[in-house]
Amino acid sequence: MDDPPKLDESFPIVAAHAYLRPLPCPTVIIASLTSSITSSIADSGAYAIFGLMALDSLLPLGGELIMLYAGALGAGAIAGKHATLFGSQLSNGLEAFLVLALVGGLGYLAGSLVGWGIGRLGGRALIESHGRWFHISPAAFARAERWFDRFGPRAVFFGRLTPVVRSFISIPAGVLDSPLGMYTALTFAGGLIWCLAFAGAGWALGGTWKDLHDNFRYADYAAVAAVVIVAGLVVWHRLRARGRRRGAPGA
Repeated sequence: MDDPPKLDESFPIVAAHAYLRPLPCPTVIIASLTSSITSSIADSGAYAIFGLMALDSLLPLGGELIMLYAGALGAGAIAGKHATLFGSQLSNGLEAFLVLALVGGLGYLAGSLVGWGIGRLGGRALIESHGRWFHISPAAFARAERWFDRFGPRAVFFGRLTPVVRSFISIPAGVLDSPLGMYTALTFAGGLIWCLAFAGAGWALGGTWKDLHDNFRYADYAAVAAVVIVAGLVVWHRLRARGRRRGAPGA
């Protein structure tokens, strides 16, 4: 039987490197997700865009990146990759651009209808008991309700064009009994405009897409830094508020 490793004053550092498997940092996870999304679109074409945009209608999956890449793919800017639909290769150019943008809009609509159905069937009880599954807290739902009270049916259309909000409006719309016909029309209109805009940006990037993708890690670092800063401010604010309550007379 081999003797156990000898320990010295440097053991904590040595052990951390030799015996513990390092956990992936957030930037690595984000970069891996980015690579997975673009690889899926490059390999599966319109099918991947439809599925990813359907998911993005319920959770913020990175719809901006999905449609940017779709636009670049449609423009023929991705070396060795071509847009496909039903097993057929689309001609690079306007045809591929319009088809992929439309597929993105239809995928987003499909996911949004699923979200509306979940909200319609689950009602307020779903938000109160399981809203965390969909990252919709009671406070977030209250803000969505005020949004609908302010804008009425237009809230659906405006929500589809608003970053972050666009991924969290489907279920509240169902809970609040947004009329299905109007909801479908406004969702498709807003979602298609959004998909065309980002696919158009990807098209315009053209040959510079590779540089953008290679430098995307800097956006990853900025996002992680922002999350850390916000989390720190929240913790500091809560600790400060707790200290004030403890120091208040009669506490």
